[in-house]
Amino acid sequence: MSGAVFVFAAVWMTGLLVGSLVKVITARSPASRILALDMLILIIVALLVLYSEARGLSHLMDAALALALISFLATLAAARYYAKGRVM
Repeated sequence: MSGAVFVFAAVWMTGLLVGSLVKVITARSPASRILALDMLILIIVALLVLYSEARGLSHLMDAALALALISFLATLAAARYYAKGRVM
């Protein structure tokens, strides 16, 4: 891939990151904050994958995968706590 594609993708992801950070801060309900925070983490995962591909660093792919899995479990736990008042 060309360098221009990577630059465009990085700028786009950074814009999405800023937008989702604003949503996390300005959200009124806990449910929308949970979803906005999940979106923020997934954009960070996408940036990690993009950077890993650009630099050829395979260990960042592993970090992105681990972060995505932890984020998924944290979102499930937060949603369950919000719905039922307990995690388990």
